[in-house]
Amino acid sequence: MLLDTSGLVCCFDADDARHLAAVACYDGAAVRLTHNYVLAEFVALCQARGLPREAALSFATEILRDPDIEVAWIDAATHEEAMRMLQNQLDKSYSLCDAVSFLVMRQRNIIDALTTDHHFVQAGFQRLLSS
Repeated sequence: MLLDTSGLVCCFDADDARHLAAVACYDGAAVRLTHNYVLAEFVALCQARGLPREAALSFATEILRDPDIEVAWIDAATHEEAMRMLQNQLDKSYSLCDAVSFLVMRQRNIIDALTTDHHFVQAGFQRLLSS
């Protein structure tokens, strides 16, 4: 499954109503994939929500070091393809991070996303957490 920003926040924040569900999905996943844009967005979202910065940075660093999580590093070509996707779908409110996730998921034939984001459903993927 793809580990999206909102899903990681649910795993990180024990006070989130979806914390236990997120941890159960995470623990049950055979494949765990994320990308560096998700990690950048994770740190920013934690800060915006007033979650402890040092703990959020440590969590993001642990993801990078976890041998059970593959972190895809987004190159210029993928970034440009995601930008084209956004320009071609102006009727959607996908973020750049979302568009990159969709591309990575399609490249890897992954349909499940640990996310609360309805954009994944709009793009044809399975959202594993309620919004």
